[in-house]
Amino acid sequence: MALRLDSVGTTTRELTHSYTWKDTALYALGIGARLPGELDLLFEGRGPRVLPTYAVVPAYDACAALFEVVGGDLLGVVHGNQKTRLHAPFAPAGTLRTVGRVAGIYDLKRMAIADFATTTHDEAGTLICETEWRILYRLDGGFGGPTPPKRDEPRTPDREPDWRFEVHTTAEQAALYRLSGDLNPLHIDPEIGKQANFGGPILHGLCTYGIVGRAVIAEVCGGDVNRLRFLSGGFKKPVWPGDTLIIEGFRVPATETTSARVLVRAVRAKEPGEAVFGGGWAEIG
Repeated sequence: MALRLDSVGTTTRELTHSYTWKDTALYALGIGARLPGELDLLFEGRGPRVLPTYAVVPAYDACAALFEVVGGDLLGVVHGNQKTRLHAPFAPAGTLRTVGRVAGIYDLKRMAIADFATTTHDEAGTLICETEWRILYRLDGGFGGPTPPKRDEPRTPDREPDWRFEVHTTAEQAALYRLSGDLNPLHIDPEIGKQANFGGPILHGLCTYGIVGRAVIAEVCGGDVNRLRFLSGGFKKPVWPGDTLIIEGFRVPATETTSARVLVRAVRAKEPGEAVFGGGWAEIG
């Protein structure tokens, strides 16, 4: 099925997502939360506190609806870039309402891009978060559509990072993460992984994204989940369950017009010179 250019601007109906502490704890475990240091994320007696990157979970249904509208060959779909902006903290439990929109479809000749955007409010109407998803369609380029607008991607400074945070993913990491709602078989079915030319299942990009968010919270926010206000970045190379990731952070001082920021990237321990995630910022409140 070809990409539908006339789907640009399409919005979903308002989709609800009800959750309890078990859902947020499961998400935290899916991105590698560990005891005893991250007890506040896992124990209902502490709330629990909800990671800001949980923002992607209530957006899953909206994005699924947008995939149906956009069309394209889903076997060639991978996640290209993710942005999340938090406007208010998540309650430990509740019901959220999300609307998704097809923000753009672009032609890269060899492949194509679709940009999705979502907004999520709580039951009282308070804006909780906004997300932006850049989806790569590896099998759908060359249809003569517009090229994407240029983005200013920050460059990693030519110096040692201010901090490093090491995470050992497990062979079951993707199987656990998918229980939060991203059920793409690419992340669990060996045959699909081979058909997609990855040799087997790969880790969800959003699992890596959540791991990066945990690193920033631990290293820059003093463990306070509410201080991470924005996180962006691109998925540069696939990550396989069982890989050891090293997240590196480079602090950028606040100015009169910007809050404190951290340039973040992730590399595989066995390939320290090549980023699997990068080109993005974390903003700290």
